Amino acid sequence: MLEGIVLAAGSSSRAGCFKMELPLGNKLLIERSIEGMYEVCSRIIVVGGYRIERIRQLLSCYSKVELVGNKNWQDGMFSSVKAGVRHITTNRFFLLPADIPLVPQKVYDELARHQAGIVIPSFNGRKGHPILLSRTIINDILAEPDNSTLRQVIQRKSCELVPVQSEHILLDIDSMSDYDAVTKRFSGDVVSSATNEA
Repeated sequence: MLEGIVLAAGSSSRAGCFKMELPLGNKLLIERSIEGMYEVCSRIIVVGGYRIERIRQLLSCYSKVELVGNKNWQDGMFSSVKAGVRHITTNRFFLLPADIPLVPQKVYDELARHQAGIVIPSFNGRKGHPILLSRTIINDILAEPDNSTLRQVIQRKSCELVPVQSEHILLDIDSMSDYDAVTKRFSGDVVSSATNEA
């Protein structure tokens, strides 16, 4: 069994609006972020901080989603990584920043077939997300200084790089120009449909 962590605690300051509720097709960005992993994971831990109650509303119809709060979200993404891994119960888990919303289920399926402790997808030689991690790395993450990054933890470990045929692993939305570019490329069939249980 696999669990997933989606990092959605930031204030979207570079975008100038709350990115999590931007529309992508007939769903919102935060919904798209959980959609690709929804059928692959037994539980999805969404880490919220800024406007966490709004995220709770947006995801209330997804029974696999557990929203956890990061009271230190202003300290940066690594604080959300720490908040999320504390709730992991499976031997392996996916980690995805919420502003990379179009990763298709086929990428999760491909990564899950690999057994390395750290599995990272790549497209045309560029590393992307999600990352698949073994729970054995959790203690290393929690022991890392708060001003560190997950990248620094991973750099000290061996990892397996898995080429995938999906540029969506690279498409993050930091700014509104990124959002405009992603919406132009968006197609409703790039991800499998998560069950909307409302």
